[in-house]
Amino acid sequence: MPYIIEAKGLRKQFGDFTAVDGVDFNINPGEIVGFLGPNGAGKTTTIKMITGLLEPDGGHALVTGLDIQKEPLKAKAQFAYVPDTPNLYGKLKEIEYLRFMGQLYHVPSDLAEERIKQLLDLFGLTDKAGNYLDGFSHGMQQKVAIIGALLHDPKVILMDEPTVGLDPRSARLVKDLLVQHRDNGNAIFFSSHILEIVQNMCDRVIIINHGVILADAPVDELREMRGDQSLEDIFLELTGGKDVDDMVKELGNAR
Repeated sequence: MPYIIEAKGLRKQFGDFTAVDGVDFNINPGEIVGFLGPNGAGKTTTIKMITGLLEPDGGHALVTGLDIQKEPLKAKAQFAYVPDTPNLYGKLKEIEYLRFMGQLYHVPSDLAEERIKQLLDLFGLTDKAGNYLDGFSHGMQQKVAIIGALLHDPKVILMDEPTVGLDPRSARLVKDLLVQHRDNGNAIFFSSHILEIVQNMCDRVIIINHGVILADAPVDELREMRGDQSLEDIFLELTGGKDVDDMVKELGNAR
């Protein structure tokens, strides 16, 4: 079965700083993969190279076998990307934005209207359909961005912090929708700092630090290999965060 995403030797430099240094991994159909790393580890830069928002300095990324740099329109039709801070068209009404997204991805209008209605009802945004997006809170804009991402039933959804800014009900709804999307044979690739979500939701986890992949394994297998530690302990151990405990203890002793 072909990979949905292939990252091959991805590299990105900003001046003298190497943000991503030869990253290789694959995402399979029917799996949810969590992408973990400290701030500045290279997560968002990697995702932006896969989505074509950044051009790599080396290597390449394929989406459903299509090179994102060589065939950008065909490749981008296969996925949806939801950043942690949605940048929606504030002067559009909610319904206008969602219809625009349906047209952008060539979703038949009848099907788009049906999906928009279903998803607005699910997220409790039906009564906001005629409101302009620039009056929406961050959480409401995030929900609209997620609805827009789901409209064309993409082969893969890429997300930066999928539940950031969402109330508990909406966060649970997003998780359930992503699991359903995975169960339909698609893939989800997302970065998050909320390790509990990753441990409970993901089939596989990839850990990156200083632009280099440190681990890539199924969650249960990774935990078994590391003595059945929690994902949090494994993450801290691999990324050099274990000294946090010692620092806290020293602070307590100093008092």
